[in-house]
Amino acid sequence: MTEPLSAIDAALLPPGIRSRFVDDINGLRMHVLEAGFETRDRPCILLLHGFPELAYSWRKVMPQLAAAGYHVLALDQRGYGRTTGWDADYDGDLAPFRLLNLVRDALGLVAAFGYRHVEAVVGHDFGSSVAAWCALVRPDVFRAVALMSAPFAGPPPLPFGTADVPAAPKPEDPVHRDLAALPRPRKHYQWYYSTREANGDMQRAPQGVHDFLRGYYHHKSADWTGNRPFPLNSWTASELAKLPTYYVMRLGQTMAETVAEEMPSPAQIAANRWLPDLELAFYAGEYDRTGFQGGLQWYRCGTSGAFTAEHETYSGRSIDVPSCFISGRQDWGIYQRSGTIEAMQTTACSDMRGVHLIDHAGHWVQQEQPDEVSRLLLEFFTQAAGR
Repeated sequence: MTEPLSAIDAALLPPGIRSRFVDDINGLRMHVLEAGFETRDRPCILLLHGFPELAYSWRKVMPQLAAAGYHVLALDQRGYGRTTGWDADYDGDLAPFRLLNLVRDALGLVAAFGYRHVEAVVGHDFGSSVAAWCALVRPDVFRAVALMSAPFAGPPPLPFGTADVPAAPKPEDPVHRDLAALPRPRKHYQWYYSTREANGDMQRAPQGVHDFLRGYYHHKSADWTGNRPFPLNSWTASELAKLPTYYVMRLGQTMAETVAEEMPSPAQIAANRWLPDLELAFYAGEYDRTGFQGGLQWYRCGTSGAFTAEHETYSGRSIDVPSCFISGRQDWGIYQRSGTIEAMQTTACSDMRGVHLIDHAGHWVQQEQPDEVSRLLLEFFTQAAGR
């Protein structure tokens, strides 16, 4: 019988953060980082990470939020880190990883800590999608939402006005065929992440998990000088081909091979202050143990279209609690889907309080520029509490 995982050694965490487990959360034994736990009756903030990250990704902002009077919870989400009770079998059931079940995970954790509501839910990368659905589905619990690095376009529309004129069959999306037919053949990373091979390509990367993650985090950060994002005009192969290779990959390459081409030099690694090797080693140790498939299941839920009908239940609904968007100015994630950031501000969120692009930050904004992220979050929480 496998021994239960232990909490993270306190020496690996900033002062004021503790690692603990909460049992029986929607079938999970959930690993949680917690700050501001010393006194009771504080307003609660819930932090949701993305891929390939962990609750640990919030370590730099948690103490600052706690110092402002909040009880701060960051979890290893289903499929990640020291949270257990999930099965990442490629041939297993995808349903536990669908967005609305991830909302149920978040809701269960909030309830376990004795909260009827949280002041705000904050999500980064794929965690931004979970946070958005939390606010859309349960605005009574998640009373404000901060989306980071991945804008939200709203739930998908239902076919409309088809009683007498049946809807035409949805045409096949030609973009993947067109990407493969480019002079430099390409493929979209989300569909690559949905393949059986993707997990092994990364967990058994030729350079090792540590150097794979170093290359991956570097390539998507402001440290990589090629990150100068701009809006794309459409969801077409010719436009998508303008994205860096970590989003629209070379057709014949793995992600490990993709980021190896942009591996920072030893001098660049030594100069990195936002993710020194000792901190990167924590990520590497966790992913070396768990693999990446738990997080990749989330992508498979999206690319399969298996849960679109469930999302259509909320067609026409907007996020009506106070919302804001925070991203690195050097983050291509803002623009990887044409029109999404505009839809977020016009239709998806009815009470958008601000869109903030932080200079000298790429995709890992809360790690690259934690002080500015903390300042913007605290300012937003104060605004949102005043409604």
